[in-house]
Amino acid sequence: MAWRGPSRRPTPEKVTRLLRTLVVDPLGVIRALPGELRQRGGKKQYLNTEVSDAWDEQLHSLLGAAWPCPEGQRLDALMTDIGELLAKRGLDYGRYTYGWYSDAETSLCRAAWCVARHTRPEVVVETGVAHGITSRVVLEALELNDLGHLWSIDLPFPFDHRLHTETGIAVTEALRPRWSYVEGSSRQRMPRLVTERGHVEMFIHDSLHTARNTLFEMEQAARTMPVGGVLLIDDIMTHDGFATFARRHPGYQIIVCESDDKIGMFGIAVRTA
Repeated sequence: MAWRGPSRRPTPEKVTRLLRTLVVDPLGVIRALPGELRQRGGKKQYLNTEVSDAWDEQLHSLLGAAWPCPEGQRLDALMTDIGELLAKRGLDYGRYTYGWYSDAETSLCRAAWCVARHTRPEVVVETGVAHGITSRVVLEALELNDLGHLWSIDLPFPFDHRLHTETGIAVTEALRPRWSYVEGSSRQRMPRLVTERGHVEMFIHDSLHTARNTLFEMEQAARTMPVGGVLLIDDIMTHDGFATFARRHPGYQIIVCESDDKIGMFGIAVRTA
């Protein structure tokens, strides 16, 4: 499904909402600003790994899954259904439609769908929810597998409290028994969650895109990840967190992927040893 939506540039409406939130929750806004500024101020990083023009095929090879993937049509129908659900509620789907943040775009969703379907994980952890696009994609895959549970760690958008009612809105009621929404920062919530679960077979990072935060989350997921486990990391080109993890962990095979909309890149790390 093609992406749509406004640009990242501030609009009068978004500025007004920010000012209203600042009045209601000045501490929350002030605490969130340093991370937001670091995220926006990151410089483009060049990884030693080439960008893969055939990352889908490479991923399926690492997973030992059939290629061409037989799951494509089912995912296309799901993405169309998600778009229609949001449209009925007057919401856009795409870049900068959740405040100035974005939902996961189609290539990351495709990777998440295929990993979940082909590896049949029991424990999936993600950080960052927004409208819940990847949450819905993973949950639909788990439901088809008749196996697994998703834990989503999320710190609600701090600069516009009105968006909190939209968080996870793409997740249907039928899928919620397999879903646990864990409110808070990953630094607060993730260590205990990973320890309690004992293993994480699939992890998706789509929260604060700074080197410090990304590397922290990857290390937490990796400490209990078995061989065959997969890390999906969004927006890897504005910091060196993903590249640092790759250097530290030679037991992971790395794929660098360009998004379908050609705006960003995401990384895949598959534990093979």
